[in-house]
Amino acid sequence: MFTQLRRLALLLVAAALPVFFCSTAGARATGKLLPIVFVHGNGDTAGLWITTIWRFESNGYPAKLLDAVDFQYPLARRVEDTPQPGYSSAAEEMHQLADEVKAVRQRTGADKVILVAQSRGGNIVRDYLKNGGGAAFVSAAVLCGAVNHGVLVSDKILVGSEFNGASPFMRDLNSTPGEIVAGVRFLTIRSTNNDKFAQPDGRYFGLPHVATHVGYMGPALAGATNVALDGVDHRETGYSPQAFAVMYQFITGHAPKTLDVTPEPHPILSGKISGFEGMAQTNIGVAGAGLTIYPVSPTTGERLGPPVLHVTTGADGHWGPLAAAPDAYYEFVVAVPGEPVTHIYRSPFPRSSRYVDLRPQPFGKTDRAAGAVVYMSRPRGYFGINRDVILLDGKLPAGIPPGVPSVSSVAIDLPASPQQSVLGVFNQEGITALTWPVKDNQVSVIELTY
Repeated sequence: MFTQLRRLALLLVAAALPVFFCSTAGARATGKLLPIVFVHGNGDTAGLWITTIWRFESNGYPAKLLDAVDFQYPLARRVEDTPQPGYSSAAEEMHQLADEVKAVRQRTGADKVILVAQSRGGNIVRDYLKNGGGAAFVSAAVLCGAVNHGVLVSDKILVGSEFNGASPFMRDLNSTPGEIVAGVRFLTIRSTNNDKFAQPDGRYFGLPHVATHVGYMGPALAGATNVALDGVDHRETGYSPQAFAVMYQFITGHAPKTLDVTPEPHPILSGKISGFEGMAQTNIGVAGAGLTIYPVSPTTGERLGPPVLHVTTGADGHWGPLAAAPDAYYEFVVAVPGEPVTHIYRSPFPRSSRYVDLRPQPFGKTDRAAGAVVYMSRPRGYFGINRDVILLDGKLPAGIPPGVPSVSSVAIDLPASPQQSVLGVFNQEGITALTWPVKDNQVSVIELTY
């Protein structure tokens, strides 16, 4: 059923694509495919691009040409030009991107790369192209759900923020003819009307009854090829199968053969464990973090024997490699000093990835009063009540507002004992976790892949 839905989505998206795509040389320069550097959004990690990278690989794009940047401080400052511990300016991330592009070019020998960015990542890419000299090294830019005109335009709210269309930063980015940079092909992918950050009213990002003066067209750029996808949410503009079909066609000049992920017989997994500075999440590796990985039952979440990996991270916070089974469900037990011991339950990994990034789950304000807490997280999209099947322990979880999908994490409280199996369902994906006692400083996370 899941495969049939993906194929249907592929046909619908392909039918809607502009004829322009059909004759695009795209990623090829003198017959060679160009490297692609994926750029994550605000507060995110390189790991969000795992499924997109798998889809490129499943359509024959060489894995050695697919790279994702991991910004050290992924959260934007409240005011762009005012230092804020644990947060970054657009300029700081732009310099990290420039270093990543340089490293990829040196490693691959390519003169130019292609940049694919999600949300805030679009700000960083545009800043790099316009103000960081990046146009000389970039063939094309794909901006997915990018806040290209801010999330609102105001002289009273979010003053000085890079997300304010009236800020000096945003006005500078949009000051060039056509709002793009000469010599670089631009594609924007947006939602028709389901993006929480491209709405006429700010209610979905905490400003109800405030006119944004942006609206549904906010991510589009005057001089770009602009594609709107029906029904996708903010994150799905970059991480969904529909978005992949559009970006793949734009990059290669032809439609993908499949939206499915083709399994490998012997996936190899590795990644990084990161933590926090104050209340801000970072992508800086944590030294001395413990990681234990168990194969678990897909129906009960119970461990199926001894761990397949047990490590303590070194100075860079990296872990692995793990020779994984492509059909195995895994529990990742992450122990970072000073944080809750986090039991992360994941669906099988059909292909290799070096971006299996892990971070402990902090307790929420009321979690310590509970016996056990189980979170369900969807990093690559949001939960839509009227659009999706969403079940946690057999019930629709609380905390999901109606309307535009705007929440990516939900949780339930359960007794500390006896230990229970809790099934989390999102559409066709289902993952079962076990409960662990809060009194022992433990928490469970069902982390959805799709």
